[in-house]
Amino acid sequence: MRRLARFFVLMAMAVLAGCGKPDFSDAEKKTIASLALSRLPALKPDTTNRFADVPAAAALGSTLFFDASMSRDGTVSCSTCHKIDRQFQDGLPQAVGVGRTNRRTMPLAGIARDPWFFWDGRRDSLWAQALTPLENPLEQAGNRAAYAHYIKARFGDRYERIFGPLPDLSDIPANASPLGSDAEKAAWRAMSDQQRDAINRVFANIGKAIAAFERSIEPPQTRFDRFALDLATGAEPKGDAAFSREEILGLKLFIGKAKCVTCHNGPRFTDNGFHNTGVPPVKGLPPDRGRVDAVGQVQADPFNCFGAYRDGDVDACGELRFMVKDTPELVRAYKTPSLRGAATRPPYMHAGQFASLDEVVAHYAKAAPSIEGTSEIHPLELSDRELAALVAFLNTLAE
Repeated sequence: MRRLARFFVLMAMAVLAGCGKPDFSDAEKKTIASLALSRLPALKPDTTNRFADVPAAAALGSTLFFDASMSRDGTVSCSTCHKIDRQFQDGLPQAVGVGRTNRRTMPLAGIARDPWFFWDGRRDSLWAQALTPLENPLEQAGNRAAYAHYIKARFGDRYERIFGPLPDLSDIPANASPLGSDAEKAAWRAMSDQQRDAINRVFANIGKAIAAFERSIEPPQTRFDRFALDLATGAEPKGDAAFSREEILGLKLFIGKAKCVTCHNGPRFTDNGFHNTGVPPVKGLPPDRGRVDAVGQVQADPFNCFGAYRDGDVDACGELRFMVKDTPELVRAYKTPSLRGAATRPPYMHAGQFASLDEVVAHYAKAAPSIEGTSEIHPLELSDRELAALVAFLNTLAE
């Protein structure tokens, strides 16, 4: 009887000792190591923005990022949607500035490593992206002539120490832009080519300063990264680095059967690509076809890499030069978002279509067809336990 009791005690101890114990093949270990934050390469210089790593430019950019006066009505700043205490996101299904937009705010951690910006990639540099909300009528709704006047009045000395002399603005209208109201467009057309170029250069430098600040925003280490480090070094995961059996199953599914890693790969858990995954539209929002419509927008942007306001030479413009422009795969294709921190920033997808990660993984398992174009995903035979395990693993990327 005593031997039998001892046997059950030993069996219980073995079960407890094995709870959460990693058991991965060499190939799985290699894939897991590739996802660790320690594998994130150093941030490359942005040769299109020679002020990208100038501390004074980043300091001015930080000031402008949080300045609500950088909007038409003085109530909206970049930080209105990119909240510092919410991973530089806002938790809304669609961003709200001066008006409500049709897209969800994207987080900023590690964004300087992206080749394309916004959900559809309609801008090709971080500084060109930073300019777009400033004149968007639903976001900050300003105009570039007004921004130039504001910079000169409020930050003239700081600006000139970084970028050089401001242009003479005495004959520049208070409000003028090629994208604004009819009156602002008329004022813009009435300006000389030299005046328009001068304002555009000030405007471009505003974007370059904000981008210099945003380059400093990096993703933090998570439980997954501590687990991956222990796994790579052969150490036994302890404390919060130890994964539960459910989390281990979720990780195995993520890199294996569920094929999440196909698109969510690398240390930022994104391939930086655009994919149609059958995400449904939101009733009441304007039609949104994703990447297919953004191609023309990035080509037409005067602040793109081929434009006159890029620093450095055209060798930096490989992404734009070799951009895929016309293929069915671009229809309703959206950028693969980073999954780091995703568990704490619902809702999900480009317009907040899903309220929880449970809904997200259920969508991918079901793989409903796209309303336009062809979805890249296929149905997965995952049990309720496996779906829950995937969510459990995703939570480790935010803890």
